[in-house]
Amino acid sequence: MSIIAVIPARGGSKRIPRKNVKLFCGKPMIAWSIEAAKAAGVFDAIVVSTDDEEIAAVSESCGATAPFRRPAELANDHAPTLPVIAHAIRWWDEHRAPVEFACCIYATAPFLQPHYVREGLNLLRAHPDAEFAFSVTSYAFPIFRALRRAQDGRVEMFWPENELKRSQDLSEAWHDAGQFYWGRKESTLTRTGVFSARSYTIILPRFLVQDIDTLEDWERAERMFLAIERGASIHA
Repeated sequence: MSIIAVIPARGGSKRIPRKNVKLFCGKPMIAWSIEAAKAAGVFDAIVVSTDDEEIAAVSESCGATAPFRRPAELANDHAPTLPVIAHAIRWWDEHRAPVEFACCIYATAPFLQPHYVREGLNLLRAHPDAEFAFSVTSYAFPIFRALRRAQDGRVEMFWPENELKRSQDLSEAWHDAGQFYWGRKESTLTRTGVFSARSYTIILPRFLVQDIDTLEDWERAERMFLAIERGASIHA
């Protein structure tokens, strides 16, 4: 039985053109995810699922494999992630070896640290009931005191009953960190989402989490990355 990483990396990114191979702090963006997956030391293969020849070539030069091209129906703007991972699992099952666990690692996850990847696999192994394990981080501000802003600038609270409550008296809230998602093969092939009572979480510090969807996000992420690198390698 094999354990594989699957890195989805289609070629048609709109807001940041060619973002999966665009240079990020001196390397193609996808190289950081591949290096972290290799450093985790738990994968029999690191599989890049792409519809793009350049992304495939760059990925293979970094030590991953891109043995197939993702079909068009799974490479558009609206294709969910789980079917992409399921497609890769089925391909690997048929052409290489039966899959036991698969870990989706996003191509734009330069802050990913190998020990968190290993922690996710250990969670699945330690909990036979677990279907998925994925990274989360806490919100910086209590979401239960969030404001809604009207077009004319006026505001109202989403939950007015919390206006006078102290922050420490409100429940802590978490969000998907958007870095990696471990899953058992059966769960990945049959489920439509990963957020359930049978999913376990790996907590990341907020300074290692940054969505990279716009050019402003990209610039912020590079500044964060370089600041961290000045202290110690995040891929140690």
